[in-house]
This record gives sequence, C-alpha cells and structure tokens, in this order.
Amino acid sequence: MFNRCFGIALAALFLTFSFPRHSWGRLRFRWKRDALGRKSGSAASAREQARNERAALKLAPAGNGLTLEPAIAAYAELIDSTCAEINTVHLAMVIPTLDRIGGAERQVLLLAVGLRRRGWRVTTVALAGTGGAAAAQLKAAGVEFLSLGMRKGLADPRGWARFIQWLRRNKPDVVHAHLPHAAWLARWSRLLAPVPVVIDTLHSASTGGPCRRLVYRIGRSLPDQVTAVSQSVADVHISARMVPHAGLTLLPNGVCAEDWRPDAKVRAEMRREMGLKDEFLWLAVGRLEMVKDFPTLLKAMVAVPPQARLVIAGGGPLLRNLARLATHLGLNERVKFLGFDPNVKRWYQAADGFVLTSRWEGLPMALLEAAACALPAVATDVPGSAEVILDGETGTLVPPADASALAWAMTAMMRKSPVERRRMGTAARQRVLKKFSLESCFDRWEELYGTLLNRNSRAAAVERATLPGPVRTSAGASVGTTVGTSVSSPRSVF
Repeated sequence: MFNRCFGIALAALFLTFSFPRHSWGRLRFRWKRDALGRKSGSAASAREQARNERAALKLAPAGNGLTLEPAIAAYAELIDSTCAEINTVHLAMVIPTLDRIGGAERQVLLLAVGLRRRGWRVTTVALAGTGGAAAAQLKAAGVEFLSLGMRKGLADPRGWARFIQWLRRNKPDVVHAHLPHAAWLARWSRLLAPVPVVIDTLHSASTGGPCRRLVYRIGRSLPDQVTAVSQSVADVHISARMVPHAGLTLLPNGVCAEDWRPDAKVRAEMRREMGLKDEFLWLAVGRLEMVKDFPTLLKAMVAVPPQARLVIAGGGPLLRNLARLATHLGLNERVKFLGFDPNVKRWYQAADGFVLTSRWEGLPMALLEAAACALPAVATDVPGSAEVILDGETGTLVPPADASALAWAMTAMMRKSPVERRRMGTAARQRVLKKFSLESCFDRWEELYGTLLNRNSRAAAVERATLPGPVRTSAGASVGTTVGTSVSSPRSVF
C-alpha cells in the first residue's frame, strides 16, 4: 500500500514535467541535454587539438632533418594516445533484481555479456539485492555491476539518490531499462540527471493494475524508445494506451543456438543418474508463481500414462504449496522439484518433451531454450507462447488452466513415435535459428542504440566514440544506411 501511494504521489509531482503535450518538461530536458553536448564537444575538441599540437612538435625536423627512429616512436605514441582517448559507448542495463532469475533477467545477462564481448562498456544496475551468482558471472565477463540497495522498492529515496548520483558521475550514453520498476526509475531520474538515450523494454503481456497503467501513461514521453519482446506484448500495451503506437519497436528475445543444442552424451549420463530407462521425462522451467500455473500441470500429471516423469526447475514462493499438492495427488515418485539450477541446460538435453502452463507470457525464454535443444513442447495457447510454437509442427497448444486438455496433449505427445518427436524437435530448432538467433538480436540492439544516439544533440561528442567489432545484419552483411525504415548504421556516427 505504501509503495502504491508513493507511486501515485510521484506521478502527480512530475506530471507537469512529463505530460506529452506539456512543453515545460521537454524544454527543460532538451536544454540540459544540449548544454551537456556542447560541453562534451568542446572538451573533446580541445583534447584533439592539444594532441595534434604535441604530435606536430615531435614530428618536426630537428637539426639535419627527420630521422627514422624518432618518427616511428612519435607515431607509436600518437597512435597509443589516440586509442587511449577513444570513448567506448557506455550502456547501462537497469533491472529490478538479479537475485531471482527469470526470462527477463536471463535476457539481460545475455545482452550484457554479449555486448561487452563486442566491445561496449556495460554496467548492470539492480534496484535491489546483491546479484549473487549472476553478479559474479557479469564481473567475470568484464561487465560492471551496481546494486542500489533499495529495501522498500521505489519508495526508498536513498536508491533514487544513488542512481541519480551514479548517472551524473558516470554519464552513460544509453540507459536501457527492463521491467516496470526499473523503467520508472530510469524515466523519472532523467529529469534530474539527463542522459542521451533512455530505452524501456516490455517483457510481459500483463499490464498490471490501474496504478501501473497511470504511471506509464504519464511518463510515456520520457523514454526515447519503447520496445516489446513480442507482438502480443506490444498490442496489449498499445490497447491500454500505456505506450504510443508510433514510439514502439518490436525486438524479440534471442537464444544462443550454439550453446543450447541436443547432446546425446549428456542425455545418456543424466538419465543413467536418474535411473531412467524407458520412462518419458517431461521438463518444466519457470519461477514457482501463480502466473506459471503449476497446479494445473500437477493435476494433469495424474491423468497421463504412469511411465511419465516430471522435473520442475525453478524456485519461488509456492514451492512448499506445490510440494504439498504433489503429495496429496500421489505424485511423489513421479515429480521432482529441482529448485533454481544454474546448470539447467543438462535437463533440457535429458528430457523427452517440454511443458509450459503459463496463464500469460511475453516471449518465454524457457520455450526458446527448449526449442533450441530440439525438444517438442506442449504449451498453453497464450500470446507469446503462440509466437514460438507452430501448433502441430513444433509442438502442441492447449487452452490455459485446463488440466484435462493438457493431459490429453501430453499423452498424445508420449504416444508419438520417437522419429516423429525428433522431427518436431528438429523443426523447432530450425525455427529458433531462423527467428530468434542471439547474434541477430545483438545486431538489432546495436542498430537501435546507434540510431537513437545519432538522433540526439550529443552527437558531437559521440562521433569520437567507437563501436568496436563488426556490426552485422542477421543475414551476415554489414549494416548499411538503411535497415527497414531508414535506420542508420551505428558505425557511421561513432
């Protein structure tokens, strides 16, 4: 209740600064941004002039002319100093927490590590928590990690102060927020610490309650771009008038098909450890929360053939209740709760089929990972899941919250021949390779970042920064001046 009241008060306080048709908020932001651009541009120009003067003095002939060794040394020093002063583009990924890993958090980890590998400077900012194993993984990959230590959600003013101070000190070029609380923090902080580009990514088809919808509507002019992970997520938020149609871009999640692939050796080892021979192993992955509707899955397990086994990977607040329900249904010998497993890939490789019973989804990472591992799937026919599965070709779709229909579909999948299931799994993997490649996902994000940076008034400073590594389209060709609707290549402006 306190967080909700605080959110309403915050929205009212900033209304005059950010209402889409009110000019004061925009004028104030643009004035600060232009001032920042002029300052950065003049400073960069002064550095360049001083560097050139030093190089000219060192290369000037002395005495009987220019000798070879001093020239080589001077050129080497000039190259080193030039490279040292190149400004790598700084990207800040903002997420509520990395202590609990779901689909959105896994996508943030993939983007942060992948873009760092391409040469970006990346900082991941968590509103709360320590980051745990995820923070260690980021640091090992060269990604900076910062926790704001918010203990009361957005109602913690210390977290706001830490973030605004960090923005002013580090001056990131792009702030990319994921999930509602992180989006609100990034949007409203921009009024006190302007940054060149703010992006908000929508991961879920749920629009929340009236308070969430109100805050999104009030602050919808603050981000430079809003993106959605699937068409269904975009449609729902546009219908709720939370984002304008013209300011929304569709950028789906990606999965590394080279890392997520079938492995016969791992499959044999895992099944031998579990004591499985001819049993059919189902795998379900997700947070143990109501949105995943695991009670319906447990009820369906009662009606499927007895040789079926189910492994549920994921932690969450409903673990005790679900374990009690499994005991009540007599499934203790057939259902195993793994909790959170950082090495969940081996379970995908050991399973015969994947099952997802969500009530709603954005674009489920677990379903993409299952497809990349060539697993046929049974999933609820909800937006997001329906964009991954081709019903009858790569899996089966069933109505949500219907245990009987789910049990029928799971039984039908078990009765298919191994050859037919492999055919469905192969088709699922090919679809992922074509539509949800992680490298093409990186390409699209780099294109968007570059286009937005090119559009704002800080371009004079950003022109001297470099996007390291080749920027490629999903087809493998270099990004040109036009991709889709007049998208400029990031390399043309850095």
